[in-house]
Amino acid sequence: MTLLVGKADTVVVSRARMAMIDLLAPVLEAVSTPIQTVQRVASDVTDYVRLADENRALKQQNETLLEWQRVARELQVQNDSLRNLLHFVPQPKATYISAPIIADSSSGFIRSVVILAGMRDGVTKGQAAMTGKGLAGRVLEVGYRASRVLLLTDINARIPVIIDRTRDQAVLAGDNSPRPELHYLPRDVDIKIGDQVVTSGAGGTFPAGLPVGSVEAIVDGHIRVRPFADLARLEYLRLVNYALPGILSDDLGIDPAGYDPTRFSAIDGILSPTTTPAPKETQPAPKATKPAKKAAEGTSTKAKAQKKSTQGTANSE
Repeated sequence: MTLLVGKADTVVVSRARMAMIDLLAPVLEAVSTPIQTVQRVASDVTDYVRLADENRALKQQNETLLEWQRVARELQVQNDSLRNLLHFVPQPKATYISAPIIADSSSGFIRSVVILAGMRDGVTKGQAAMTGKGLAGRVLEVGYRASRVLLLTDINARIPVIIDRTRDQAVLAGDNSPRPELHYLPRDVDIKIGDQVVTSGAGGTFPAGLPVGSVEAIVDGHIRVRPFADLARLEYLRLVNYALPGILSDDLGIDPAGYDPTRFSAIDGILSPTTTPAPKETQPAPKATKPAKKAAEGTSTKAKAQKKSTQGTANSE
């Protein structure tokens, strides 16, 4: 009996509590609505102030960009005028293809990779191998379907470069370590850690301005460069053809002034001149006929007789 009374009391209390909440719900709603409205207005004011600050910053940035655009246009006009004045010959437009790396042929004595692109895809020896960050190497050997790329760190790699800040020229030499070294720098060169290194364009190997790396260490006169390209994690390479005959002229003895790309084709991993048809043999001159031969002998005899008579006259005098 006591349990039933206790349970009935609980049900009555719960019903009374819910009835009271139902009665007070409109009052609570009326009280909470202004509070939510104030919070929403405060949030809108905060957003408005933030947007106003951002708008002001964007306007200033836009004005700066417009000024830079004006300066760039003026420089473009001046550049075009100077090029016309100097009869400047622009570099040929570069063409490129992208290819995946299918093998790492590096060993203790060489640093190179094999890519799935070859002669059939337009790859030629000497093309620059690039990543999205910078120069990785150059095409060393070309086959019909695949090619081998020599990386910057290979002991045989030599790239003419220039220090971007000081404009000092040097040669970036690989030694099979992750950080190639700068050679042939002036003794009074002012190089600092972090200086950017780009190609110089010397020798016609690569065009000037390709990003190579940055100076990472200077120890006892040895200057090490960290390549921009992550050579340990290569997956794809972009092969760029700048139509420069530097590598070809060094390997094949070609005169760069008379270089004609259409005269060369990649065969079995090397670039060799295309075969040209042998010149036709000239027909031998027809033999002289007997009357002509006798006439020639007669003329020769008369010349000899005149010569003897002249000598005799001179002796008698």
